[in-house]
Amino acid sequence: MPGGQWARLRADASAPLRRGAWYRVLRLTPSDAVLDVNQRPINVPLPVLQIAPRPPSAWEVVPRPVNAKGLPSSWGARYAVCPKCLRRSPLPRGPVAMRCAGCGGVFDVGWGGWADI
Repeated sequence: MPGGQWARLRADASAPLRRGAWYRVLRLTPSDAVLDVNQRPINVPLPVLQIAPRPPSAWEVVPRPVNAKGLPSSWGARYAVCPKCLRRSPLPRGPVAMRCAGCGGVFDVGWGGWADI
């Protein structure tokens, strides 16, 4: 894998991954990706992953999981994940860019299909 590959959860799945976070792919098998999760190799089924040549450089907009723990209810139906430090953040309606309280970086918001929410 020249330059490496990255993966994130495509949908709700039973995997020890944070929604919206991208993980380095260590290797691919016919059925799984082996991901570097906190410096530990974790096998995750390919069908639940999105694979890309590099992680995005924009805030990832993530739908709030039904069983969300540790997310304030005031954040509503979605939150954002910083592309640099993976810190979760509340997402006000419609910002074009946001500063991360964790790493201080300023990144565009990757609204995609979420612009109408």
